[in-house]
Amino acid sequence: MTSMPLAEQGVAFLAGLVLLTSFVLLSQTRLVPVIYACAIQGMCVALVALLRGIVDGRGELLVSALLTFALKGLCIPWMLDRQLDRLALHRSAEVLDHQGLVLFSGAALVVFSYWVVLPLAQMASSIHGSVIMVSLAVVLLGLLMMVVRHQAMAQVVGFMAMENGLFLAAVAATGGMPLVVELGIAFDVLLAMVLFGIFFLHIRENIDSMDVDRLSALTEESGVVEKQWP
Repeated sequence: MTSMPLAEQGVAFLAGLVLLTSFVLLSQTRLVPVIYACAIQGMCVALVALLRGIVDGRGELLVSALLTFALKGLCIPWMLDRQLDRLALHRSAEVLDHQGLVLFSGAALVVFSYWVVLPLAQMASSIHGSVIMVSLAVVLLGLLMMVVRHQAMAQVVGFMAMENGLFLAAVAATGGMPLVVELGIAFDVLLAMVLFGIFFLHIRENIDSMDVDRLSALTEESGVVEKQWP
């Protein structure tokens, strides 16, 4: 690390923080800390884009960093926090099944990501290979979070974590996507958050719960009723 340029050290440190926040998202049972960790993760990704923009002298990366910081670090976490207020979920806690096994699976996914990216890391510079490894691990951890969590809000945060991992790989390893593409993705994500908010309110009004297992139970019960109906 000490032999790297200062900017690359900063990128590696921020990538490590992004990976750490992914484990926080995976292990935290209360929704408020999950949203805060998601905000910190978005800010770290924005700072990576800022560092790359300053080092490479690319103005579009600076715009992308500002947009990412405002959207993923401030706007979307604020929207999710408002949803918690409306749904009265600030004090709710989710019971995770086999939490130790979930965290062990997350560590195994990190090792798997390193093994997959290792041939690419040998061809590229060490920092780029490490960031790609972290990005793949963040995507897989976000997917694992969507699988193991029962609360719909936590699953949305897992989706955001996956998007952060893809954005980190695009910015740190490939120099970023065209600004028009990044703007389109940013507004698509913002629109998705608005739609998720409407979806949450409808679920709460109809079944008085945000647990997706209850939705599955309702689906199974409705299927039984349809079979029994003459």
